[in-house]
Amino acid sequence: MSVAGRLICTVLIRVGIALTVIGSLGLTLGLLDIIPAPLFAIGISSGIRVIGSVAIAGCLLSAMGYGAIEYLEQ
Repeated sequence: MSVAGRLICTVLIRVGIALTVIGSLGLTLGLLDIIPAPLFAIGISSGIRVIGSVAIAGCLLSAMGYGAIEYLEQ
């Protein structure tokens, strides 16, 4: 695998994990009423749905990074 390919995969994984942690922390704080979840409401979507979308996007990004590493090593 080339150095550029490994760097791109590493960035995808790290950004994905960071978004997952931020989203999970936001969900936990929102459910415990430490931060108001409606603060993150956009349009007709509730705040919890928006914060959860951040966590899901992080999971998908890190899965893409791990999948790309596995694909490029074969």
